[in-house]
Amino acid sequence: MTIHCDVAILGGGTGGYVAAIRAAQLGKEVVIIEKDKLGGTCLHRGCIPSKALLRSAEVYATIKESAQYGIETSGAQLVFPKVQERKEAVVEQLHQGVQFLMRKNKITVLSGKGRVIGPSIFSPKSGAVAVELEDGEMETIVPAQLIIATGSRPRVLPGLEPDGEFILSSDEALTMEALPASLIIVGGGVIGVEWASMLNDFGVEVTVVEAANRLIPTEDEDISREMQRLLIKRGVKVLTGSQVLAETYDKDEEGIQIDVKKGEETETLSASKLLISVGRQANVENIGLENTDIRVERGFISVNEHLQTNEPHIYAIGDCIGGLQLAHAASHEGLQAVHHLAGEEFHSVPSHLIPRCIYTRPEAASVGLTEQEARERGHQVKTGKFPFQAIGKSLVYGSRDGFVKVVADKETNDILGVHMIGTHVTDLISEAALAQLLDATPWEVGQLIHPHPTLSEILGEAMLAVDGQAIGI
Repeated sequence: MTIHCDVAILGGGTGGYVAAIRAAQLGKEVVIIEKDKLGGTCLHRGCIPSKALLRSAEVYATIKESAQYGIETSGAQLVFPKVQERKEAVVEQLHQGVQFLMRKNKITVLSGKGRVIGPSIFSPKSGAVAVELEDGEMETIVPAQLIIATGSRPRVLPGLEPDGEFILSSDEALTMEALPASLIIVGGGVIGVEWASMLNDFGVEVTVVEAANRLIPTEDEDISREMQRLLIKRGVKVLTGSQVLAETYDKDEEGIQIDVKKGEETETLSASKLLISVGRQANVENIGLENTDIRVERGFISVNEHLQTNEPHIYAIGDCIGGLQLAHAASHEGLQAVHHLAGEEFHSVPSHLIPRCIYTRPEAASVGLTEQEARERGHQVKTGKFPFQAIGKSLVYGSRDGFVKVVADKETNDILGVHMIGTHVTDLISEAALAQLLDATPWEVGQLIHPHPTLSEILGEAMLAVDGQAIGI
């Protein structure tokens, strides 16, 4: 059977389903092809389930520290299967919501494996998609335009491939039925530190091994340093500038052992399990790209500024094209692609102005350039920093840790970057992102009246601190 449509989308993750909805809103006939579940990695194996677990970990940590709030508790018990049940309930509710949106917008959803095919009797140009349905039947989708949104999967280390028992990726870790007594995390990037924070709060003995000389090495150095200090303070063992030696990996009834090398010294680590968290790789295999003129460079689909591939009627968005590999970035790219193929103007946001969030305890968030990046680009830099310990609402929450740092240009006074670590900063970063998008200066943001007592006051103070005008210290 052959189905003709205006837009076909290969992949029903965050970028794909957002693109589908916008295309339908613009009057397009849309078909979306998904081999697993609508919502993709973010909803089922990433953002949502991991944050649901992190929330449970935060609540558990708060209960254990409740005496400082004047609340005496006894007998508090972590029942991890119920933590997992709550996570699944959150995911399922959102999954139903995405399915409802497909029906509401009259989007055809095909459950099956899609593969791009070349020119054929169905279409004079590549871009048609052969879909193997769950029952083994085949459908051919012939769209006027195609959007590839196939996402990514956890990257593996040779010799340390996940087995689901002793070696885990984040996919397997999310479905653990019981917590391990101890865990080694290979990789101290965003995903690695989130798992370290979560499992530490759940009472797991955690060691993080990071090859770079600091945790979250893509973030501002001050944020990295504070993140490492706070994790160590909580009992997490952190080994930076260190490399796991895969060939030394061994396992027995007690767990796993592996050697870690730092400089000329080697240390043997033991734990119940090993979590590999070394980034993600694009899903570009077995989707028929060889039947097209689409280029794959360094493992990612190559696109132009409009997200078009080498074949202008085929677009690609999200993790499969690299970049930030964030759900909200994929959604934005989905909107951009759809508006372009519809011939409409769309304001595209540069990747460095897309907020980045880390959901540890406390959280971290950033937008724009780090101080080092700003200097490397030739800016004369001035900075302002303000601590959460001087913010009343932070003390009310029971936290004195963290700060907000603003990086600005000395000559133009433009805001170049904003970096935060502290209580619920992922909910504060959008104001900083808007300020940069509108080319605001630190002084202008500082003049905004932030309500008291709120955590948001810290952003105004940090902006004023750039010119030495902060009130709170």
